[in-house]
Amino acid sequence: MHEKRHFPATWMILLAGGLVLGMAMGTRHIQGLFMLPMLAERGWGREAFAFAVGLQTLVWGLLQPVTGMIADRFGTARVIASGCVAYALGLIFEATAPTPGWLAAGVGIVLGAALSATTFATVNAGLARMFPENRRGWAQGIAGAAGGFVQFILVPAGQWSIVAFGWVGALQALACVILLCALAGLLVDDRSERARANSPGVPAQAMGVVVRAALAHRGFWLLNLGFISCGFQLSFLGIHLPAYFRDAGFETAVGVNVIALIALSNAVGTYFCGRLGDLYRRKYLLSAVYALRTLAMIVFVALPLSPASAYLFAMVMGITWLGTVPLTTGVVAQIFGVQYLATLFGLVFLGHQVGGFFGAWLGGVVYDAAQSYAWMWLISIALGFASVLLNLPIDDRSVQPRMAAAPA
Repeated sequence: MHEKRHFPATWMILLAGGLVLGMAMGTRHIQGLFMLPMLAERGWGREAFAFAVGLQTLVWGLLQPVTGMIADRFGTARVIASGCVAYALGLIFEATAPTPGWLAAGVGIVLGAALSATTFATVNAGLARMFPENRRGWAQGIAGAAGGFVQFILVPAGQWSIVAFGWVGALQALACVILLCALAGLLVDDRSERARANSPGVPAQAMGVVVRAALAHRGFWLLNLGFISCGFQLSFLGIHLPAYFRDAGFETAVGVNVIALIALSNAVGTYFCGRLGDLYRRKYLLSAVYALRTLAMIVFVALPLSPASAYLFAMVMGITWLGTVPLTTGVVAQIFGVQYLATLFGLVFLGHQVGGFFGAWLGGVVYDAAQSYAWMWLISIALGFASVLLNLPIDDRSVQPRMAAAPA
Protein backbone atom coordinates (compact mmCIF):
# COMPACT_ATOMS: atom_id res chain seq x y z
CA MET A 1 0.00 0.00 0.00
CA HIS A 2 1.36 3.37 -0.99
CA GLU A 3 0.78 6.15 1.45
CA LYS A 4 -1.72 8.65 0.01
CA ARG A 5 -0.28 12.08 -0.62
CA HIS A 6 -2.12 14.91 1.08
CA PHE A 7 -1.57 18.21 -0.70
CA PRO A 8 -3.31 21.51 -0.04
CA ALA A 9 -6.08 21.87 -2.61
CA THR A 10 -4.97 23.51 -5.85
CA TRP A 11 -7.52 26.28 -5.51
CA MET A 12 -6.43 27.01 -1.93
CA ILE A 13 -2.86 27.51 -3.10
CA LEU A 14 -3.84 29.70 -6.04
CA LEU A 15 -6.24 31.82 -3.99
CA ALA A 16 -3.64 32.20 -1.22
CA GLY A 17 -1.08 33.38 -3.77
CA GLY A 18 -3.69 35.68 -5.30
CA LEU A 19 -4.61 37.13 -1.91
CA VAL A 20 -1.00 37.99 -1.11
CA LEU A 21 -0.43 39.46 -4.58
CA GLY A 22 -3.70 41.39 -4.44
CA MET A 23 -3.09 42.92 -1.02
CA ALA A 24 0.55 43.77 -1.74
CA MET A 25 -0.03 45.20 -5.21
CA GLY A 26 -3.48 46.57 -4.38
CA THR A 27 -2.27 48.59 -1.41
CA ARG A 28 0.43 50.03 -3.64
CA HIS A 29 -2.14 50.54 -6.43
CA ILE A 30 -4.32 52.80 -4.25
CA GLN A 31 -1.49 54.97 -2.91
CA GLY A 32 -2.67 57.72 -5.25
CA LEU A 33 -5.90 57.94 -3.22
CA PHE A 34 -3.88 58.86 -0.12
CA MET A 35 -1.65 61.46 -1.79
CA LEU A 36 -3.92 64.51 -1.83
CA PRO A 37 -5.45 64.14 1.68
CA MET A 38 -2.02 63.39 3.17
CA LEU A 39 -0.35 66.35 1.48
CA ALA A 40 -3.22 68.67 2.38
CA GLU A 41 -2.85 67.79 6.06
CA ARG A 42 0.95 67.77 6.13
CA GLY A 43 1.44 70.79 3.85
CA TRP A 44 3.97 69.04 1.59
CA GLY A 45 4.29 69.29 -2.21
CA ARG A 46 3.55 66.42 -4.59
CA GLU A 47 7.24 65.83 -5.15
CA ALA A 48 7.62 64.64 -1.52
CA PHE A 49 5.05 61.88 -1.95
CA ALA A 50 6.21 61.05 -5.48
CA PHE A 51 9.82 60.72 -4.31
CA ALA A 52 8.83 58.34 -1.50
CA VAL A 53 6.92 56.09 -3.91
CA GLY A 54 9.70 56.37 -6.48
CA LEU A 55 12.26 55.35 -3.84
CA GLN A 56 10.01 52.43 -2.92
CA THR A 57 10.04 51.29 -6.52
CA LEU A 58 13.83 51.53 -6.72
CA VAL A 59 14.43 49.74 -3.38
CA TRP A 60 11.98 47.05 -4.44
CA GLY A 61 13.89 46.52 -7.67
CA LEU A 62 17.36 46.57 -6.08
CA LEU A 63 16.38 44.08 -3.38
CA GLN A 64 14.32 41.80 -5.61
CA PRO A 65 17.28 39.69 -6.85
CA VAL A 66 18.49 39.27 -3.25
CA THR A 67 15.03 38.36 -1.94
CA GLY A 68 14.54 36.04 -4.90
CA MET A 69 17.87 34.34 -4.14
CA ILE A 70 16.77 33.77 -0.53
CA ALA A 71 13.41 32.38 -1.72
CA ASP A 72 15.11 30.08 -4.23
CA ARG A 73 17.48 28.74 -1.58
CA PHE A 74 15.23 28.53 1.47
CA GLY A 75 11.68 28.45 0.06
CA THR A 76 9.07 31.05 -0.81
CA ALA A 77 6.60 30.46 2.03
CA ARG A 78 8.77 31.90 4.80
CA VAL A 79 9.90 34.79 2.61
CA ILE A 80 6.30 35.75 1.77
CA ALA A 81 5.16 35.53 5.40
CA SER A 82 8.08 37.68 6.57
CA GLY A 83 7.33 40.18 3.80
CA CYS A 84 3.73 40.55 5.00
CA VAL A 85 4.95 41.47 8.49
CA ALA A 86 7.37 44.04 7.04
CA TYR A 87 4.58 45.44 4.84
CA ALA A 88 2.36 46.08 7.86
CA LEU A 89 5.24 47.85 9.61
CA GLY A 90 5.84 50.05 6.55
CA LEU A 91 2.19 51.15 6.45
CA ILE A 92 2.38 52.18 10.11
CA PHE A 93 5.47 54.24 9.24
CA GLU A 94 3.51 55.90 6.41
CA ALA A 95 0.53 56.68 8.63
CA THR A 96 2.64 58.34 11.33
CA ALA A 97 5.45 59.99 9.32
CA PRO A 98 5.99 63.55 10.64
CA THR A 99 8.38 64.66 7.88
CA PRO A 100 9.04 63.85 4.20
CA GLY A 101 12.21 62.07 5.34
CA TRP A 102 10.26 59.68 7.55
CA LEU A 103 7.75 59.20 4.75
CA ALA A 104 10.58 58.21 2.42
CA ALA A 105 11.93 55.78 5.05
CA GLY A 106 8.58 54.07 5.59
CA VAL A 107 7.07 54.14 2.12
CA GLY A 108 10.36 54.03 0.26
CA ILE A 109 12.62 51.65 2.17
CA VAL A 110 10.41 49.46 4.40
CA LEU A 111 7.57 49.01 1.92
CA GLY A 112 10.06 48.59 -0.92
CA ALA A 113 11.72 45.70 0.92
CA ALA A 114 8.33 44.19 1.78
CA LEU A 115 7.16 44.31 -1.83
CA SER A 116 10.23 42.37 -2.94
CA ALA A 117 9.02 39.49 -0.72
CA THR A 118 5.28 39.55 -1.45
CA THR A 119 4.89 40.08 -5.19
CA PHE A 120 5.64 38.53 -8.56
CA ALA A 121 9.17 37.16 -8.20
CA THR A 122 8.42 35.17 -5.05
CA VAL A 123 4.78 34.21 -5.59
CA ASN A 124 5.08 33.35 -9.29
CA ALA A 125 8.35 31.49 -8.84
CA GLY A 126 6.79 29.46 -6.03
CA LEU A 127 3.79 28.61 -8.16
CA ALA A 128 6.02 27.71 -11.13
CA ARG A 129 7.72 25.08 -8.98
CA MET A 130 4.41 23.76 -7.64
CA PHE A 131 2.77 23.13 -11.03
CA PRO A 132 3.87 21.18 -14.12
CA GLU A 133 5.27 23.09 -17.08
CA ASN A 134 2.09 22.90 -19.18
CA ARG A 135 0.02 24.50 -16.38
CA ARG A 136 2.37 27.19 -15.10
CA GLY A 137 0.86 29.99 -17.15
CA TRP A 138 -2.62 28.89 -16.12
CA ALA A 139 -1.67 28.79 -12.42
CA GLN A 140 0.02 32.18 -12.51
CA GLY A 141 -2.89 33.59 -14.51
CA ILE A 142 -5.44 32.36 -11.95
CA ALA A 143 -3.41 33.75 -9.03
CA GLY A 144 -2.93 37.02 -10.91
CA ALA A 145 -6.64 37.25 -11.68
CA ALA A 146 -7.53 36.60 -8.04
CA GLY A 147 -5.02 39.27 -7.06
CA GLY A 148 -6.52 41.66 -9.59
CA PHE A 149 -9.97 41.14 -8.09
CA VAL A 150 -8.58 41.85 -4.62
CA GLN A 151 -7.06 45.06 -6.02
CA PHE A 152 -10.45 46.00 -7.44
CA ILE A 153 -12.14 45.50 -4.06
CA LEU A 154 -9.44 47.56 -2.34
CA VAL A 155 -10.18 50.68 -4.40
CA PRO A 156 -13.72 51.38 -3.10
CA ALA A 157 -12.80 49.89 0.28
CA GLY A 158 -9.78 52.18 0.54
CA GLN A 159 -11.73 55.28 -0.49
CA TRP A 160 -14.55 54.42 1.92
CA SER A 161 -12.03 53.92 4.72
CA ILE A 162 -10.41 57.29 4.02
CA VAL A 163 -13.81 59.01 4.22
CA ALA A 164 -14.92 57.05 7.30
CA PHE A 165 -11.70 56.90 9.35
CA GLY A 166 -9.38 59.42 7.72
CA TRP A 167 -6.30 58.51 5.71
CA VAL A 168 -4.33 57.57 8.83
CA GLY A 169 -6.99 55.14 10.04
CA ALA A 170 -7.32 53.65 6.56
CA LEU A 171 -3.59 52.91 6.40
CA GLN A 172 -3.67 51.31 9.84
CA ALA A 173 -6.58 49.08 8.80
CA LEU A 174 -4.66 47.97 5.70
CA ALA A 175 -1.69 47.12 7.92
CA CYS A 176 -3.84 44.78 10.00
CA VAL A 177 -5.21 42.97 6.93
CA ILE A 178 -1.79 42.52 5.34
CA LEU A 179 -0.42 41.15 8.61
CA LEU A 180 -3.05 38.39 8.45
CA CYS A 181 -1.99 37.58 4.88
CA ALA A 182 1.19 36.04 6.30
CA LEU A 183 -0.89 32.92 7.00
CA ALA A 184 -1.96 32.70 3.36
CA GLY A 185 1.65 33.07 2.24
CA LEU A 186 2.61 29.88 4.08
CA LEU A 187 0.51 27.86 1.60
CA VAL A 188 2.75 28.90 -1.32
CA ASP A 189 5.31 26.33 -0.23
CA ASP A 190 7.66 25.28 -3.01
CA ARG A 191 9.55 22.98 -0.63
CA SER A 192 6.45 20.84 -0.10
CA GLU A 193 5.89 17.27 -1.28
CA ARG A 194 3.54 18.65 -3.92
CA ALA A 195 6.33 20.77 -5.42
CA ARG A 196 8.73 17.82 -5.46
CA ALA A 197 6.10 15.67 -7.16
CA ASN A 198 5.70 18.24 -9.95
CA SER A 199 9.42 18.45 -10.75
CA PRO A 200 10.59 14.83 -10.89
CA GLY A 201 14.02 14.10 -12.27
CA VAL A 202 15.05 17.75 -12.68
CA PRO A 203 18.83 17.90 -12.22
CA ALA A 204 20.07 20.49 -9.75
CA GLN A 205 22.18 23.33 -11.14
CA ALA A 206 24.65 25.54 -9.33
CA MET A 207 23.22 29.03 -8.94
CA GLY A 208 26.41 30.60 -10.31
CA VAL A 209 26.13 28.63 -13.55
CA VAL A 210 22.53 29.72 -14.12
CA VAL A 211 23.12 33.38 -13.25
CA ARG A 212 26.21 33.56 -15.46
CA ALA A 213 24.28 32.01 -18.34
CA ALA A 214 21.51 34.59 -17.90
CA LEU A 215 23.86 37.56 -17.73
CA ALA A 216 25.58 36.40 -20.91
CA HIS A 217 22.27 35.96 -22.77
CA ARG A 218 21.25 38.83 -25.07
CA GLY A 219 17.55 38.08 -24.67
CA PHE A 220 17.83 38.41 -20.88
CA TRP A 221 18.99 42.01 -21.28
CA LEU A 222 16.35 42.76 -23.91
CA LEU A 223 13.66 41.60 -21.46
CA ASN A 224 15.18 43.86 -18.81
CA LEU A 225 15.25 46.90 -21.10
CA GLY A 226 11.73 46.24 -22.37
CA PHE A 227 10.45 46.08 -18.79
CA ILE A 228 11.59 49.69 -18.18
CA SER A 229 8.57 51.15 -19.97
CA CYS A 230 6.20 48.89 -18.06
CA GLY A 231 7.48 50.16 -14.72
CA PHE A 232 7.53 53.78 -15.87
CA GLN A 233 3.97 53.70 -17.20
CA LEU A 234 2.44 51.82 -14.29
CA SER A 235 4.08 53.96 -11.61
CA PHE A 236 3.20 57.21 -13.35
CA LEU A 237 -0.43 56.26 -13.91
CA GLY A 238 -0.98 54.48 -10.60
CA ILE A 239 0.28 57.41 -8.53
CA HIS A 240 -0.77 60.42 -10.59
CA LEU A 241 -4.00 59.50 -12.42
CA PRO A 242 -6.37 60.42 -9.54
CA ALA A 243 -4.68 63.84 -9.24
CA TYR A 244 -4.68 64.20 -13.05
CA PHE A 245 -8.47 63.96 -13.14
CA ARG A 246 -8.89 66.24 -10.14
CA ASP A 247 -6.71 68.84 -11.88
CA ALA A 248 -9.01 68.58 -14.92
CA GLY A 249 -12.00 69.51 -12.77
CA PHE A 250 -13.58 66.08 -12.34
CA GLU A 251 -15.06 64.78 -9.10
CA THR A 252 -12.89 62.58 -6.89
CA ALA A 253 -15.16 59.67 -7.85
CA VAL A 254 -13.85 59.71 -11.42
CA GLY A 255 -10.26 59.04 -10.32
CA VAL A 256 -11.44 56.37 -7.88
CA ASN A 257 -13.52 54.68 -10.58
CA VAL A 258 -10.59 54.73 -13.01
CA ILE A 259 -8.29 53.02 -10.49
CA ALA A 260 -11.03 50.47 -9.76
CA LEU A 261 -11.62 49.73 -13.45
CA ILE A 262 -7.90 49.25 -14.02
CA ALA A 263 -7.80 46.72 -11.18
CA LEU A 264 -10.90 44.85 -12.40
CA SER A 265 -9.71 44.70 -16.01
CA ASN A 266 -6.28 43.64 -14.77
CA ALA A 267 -7.85 40.52 -13.25
CA VAL A 268 -9.14 39.53 -16.68
CA GLY A 269 -6.02 40.56 -18.59
CA THR A 270 -3.57 38.80 -16.27
CA TYR A 271 -5.48 35.52 -16.52
CA PHE A 272 -5.70 35.58 -20.29
CA CYS A 273 -2.08 36.64 -20.76
CA GLY A 274 -0.97 33.77 -18.56
CA ARG A 275 -3.21 31.31 -20.39
CA LEU A 276 -2.17 32.55 -23.84
CA GLY A 277 1.45 32.18 -22.77
CA ASP A 278 0.87 28.41 -22.51
CA LEU A 279 -0.36 28.35 -26.13
CA TYR A 280 1.66 30.93 -28.10
CA ARG A 281 5.18 32.40 -28.11
CA ARG A 282 5.40 34.71 -25.18
CA LYS A 283 7.84 37.21 -26.69
CA TYR A 284 5.33 38.07 -29.43
CA LEU A 285 2.55 38.36 -26.87
CA LEU A 286 4.72 40.75 -24.85
CA SER A 287 5.24 42.99 -27.87
CA ALA A 288 1.49 42.94 -28.54
CA VAL A 289 0.70 43.93 -24.94
CA TYR A 290 3.14 46.87 -25.05
CA ALA A 291 1.73 47.94 -28.44
CA LEU A 292 -1.88 47.91 -27.19
CA ARG A 293 -1.00 49.86 -24.06
CA THR A 294 0.95 52.50 -25.98
CA LEU A 295 -1.77 52.96 -28.60
CA ALA A 296 -4.32 53.39 -25.81
CA MET A 297 -2.23 56.24 -24.37
CA ILE A 298 -1.98 57.95 -27.75
CA VAL A 299 -5.74 57.80 -28.29
CA PHE A 300 -6.45 58.92 -24.72
CA VAL A 301 -4.32 62.08 -24.86
CA ALA A 302 -5.54 62.89 -28.39
CA LEU A 303 -9.27 62.77 -27.53
CA PRO A 304 -11.12 65.36 -25.44
CA LEU A 305 -11.00 64.36 -21.77
CA SER A 306 -14.30 63.10 -20.37
CA PRO A 307 -15.48 60.49 -17.84
CA ALA A 308 -16.36 58.19 -20.74
CA SER A 309 -12.88 58.42 -22.30
CA ALA A 310 -11.32 57.99 -18.86
CA TYR A 311 -13.26 54.78 -18.16
CA LEU A 312 -12.56 53.32 -21.59
CA PHE A 313 -8.86 54.10 -21.17
CA ALA A 314 -8.89 52.48 -17.73
CA MET A 315 -10.38 49.25 -19.10
CA VAL A 316 -7.81 48.96 -21.91
CA MET A 317 -4.94 49.81 -19.59
CA GLY A 318 -6.17 47.32 -17.02
CA ILE A 319 -6.19 44.49 -19.56
CA THR A 320 -2.50 45.16 -20.25
CA TRP A 321 -1.57 46.26 -16.69
CA LEU A 322 0.15 43.22 -15.20
CA GLY A 323 -0.31 40.85 -18.12
CA THR A 324 3.38 41.40 -18.84
CA VAL A 325 4.34 39.58 -15.62
CA PRO A 326 3.29 35.96 -16.35
CA LEU A 327 4.59 36.39 -19.91
CA THR A 328 7.99 37.71 -18.75
CA THR A 329 8.21 35.06 -16.03
CA GLY A 330 7.34 32.45 -18.65
CA VAL A 331 10.08 33.57 -21.03
CA VAL A 332 12.68 33.43 -18.24
CA ALA A 333 11.51 29.95 -17.15
CA GLN A 334 11.40 28.76 -20.76
CA ILE A 335 15.03 29.76 -21.36
CA PHE A 336 16.66 29.07 -17.98
CA GLY A 337 14.32 26.73 -16.07
CA VAL A 338 12.57 27.28 -12.73
CA GLN A 339 15.17 26.31 -10.13
CA TYR A 340 16.37 29.91 -9.68
CA LEU A 341 13.40 31.64 -11.24
CA ALA A 342 12.89 34.10 -8.37
CA THR A 343 16.52 35.20 -8.62
CA LEU A 344 16.47 35.58 -12.41
CA PHE A 345 13.10 37.31 -12.52
CA GLY A 346 14.38 39.61 -9.79
CA LEU A 347 17.27 40.62 -12.04
CA VAL A 348 14.92 41.23 -14.99
CA PHE A 349 12.54 43.09 -12.70
CA LEU A 350 15.27 45.58 -11.83
CA GLY A 351 14.72 47.25 -15.22
CA HIS A 352 10.99 47.50 -14.44
CA GLN A 353 11.70 49.19 -11.14
CA VAL A 354 14.25 51.64 -12.49
CA GLY A 355 11.53 52.73 -14.89
CA GLY A 356 9.03 52.77 -12.03
CA PHE A 357 11.20 55.07 -9.93
CA PHE A 358 11.39 57.65 -12.70
CA GLY A 359 7.69 57.24 -13.56
CA ALA A 360 6.61 58.05 -10.00
CA TRP A 361 9.23 60.66 -9.11
CA LEU A 362 9.37 62.53 -12.42
CA GLY A 363 5.59 62.76 -12.39
CA GLY A 364 5.83 64.89 -9.25
CA VAL A 365 8.85 66.86 -10.45
CA VAL A 366 7.33 67.63 -13.86
CA TYR A 367 3.99 68.63 -12.37
CA ASP A 368 5.48 70.88 -9.69
CA ALA A 369 7.62 72.60 -12.37
CA ALA A 370 5.06 72.94 -15.17
CA GLN A 371 1.68 72.35 -13.50
CA SER A 372 1.06 69.77 -16.23
CA TYR A 373 1.71 66.09 -16.96
CA ALA A 374 2.07 66.57 -20.74
CA TRP A 375 5.75 65.61 -20.88
CA MET A 376 5.08 62.49 -18.83
CA TRP A 377 2.58 61.24 -21.39
CA LEU A 378 5.08 61.78 -24.22
CA ILE A 379 7.85 59.93 -22.40
CA SER A 380 5.50 57.04 -21.57
CA ILE A 381 4.48 56.68 -25.22
CA ALA A 382 8.08 56.75 -26.49
CA LEU A 383 9.17 54.09 -24.00
CA GLY A 384 6.20 51.93 -24.96
CA PHE A 385 7.23 51.90 -28.61
CA ALA A 386 10.78 50.97 -27.60
CA SER A 387 9.50 47.96 -25.63
CA VAL A 388 7.52 46.69 -28.62
CA LEU A 389 10.74 46.53 -30.65
CA LEU A 390 12.99 45.20 -27.87
CA ASN A 391 10.99 42.01 -27.27
CA LEU A 392 10.74 40.86 -30.89
CA PRO A 393 14.37 39.68 -31.41
CA ILE A 394 14.63 37.70 -28.11
CA ASP A 395 16.02 34.18 -28.60
CA ASP A 396 13.63 32.19 -26.39
CA ARG A 397 15.15 28.73 -26.94
CA SER A 398 16.13 26.80 -23.79
CA VAL A 399 19.76 26.92 -22.71
CA GLN A 400 19.30 24.31 -19.95
CA PRO A 401 21.19 21.51 -21.78
CA ARG A 402 24.14 23.85 -22.26
CA MET A 403 24.06 24.88 -18.57
CA ALA A 404 24.02 21.22 -17.51
CA ALA A 405 27.32 20.70 -19.29
CA ALA A 406 28.93 23.82 -17.84
CA PRO A 407 31.33 23.54 -14.87
CA ALA A 408 30.03 24.86 -11.54
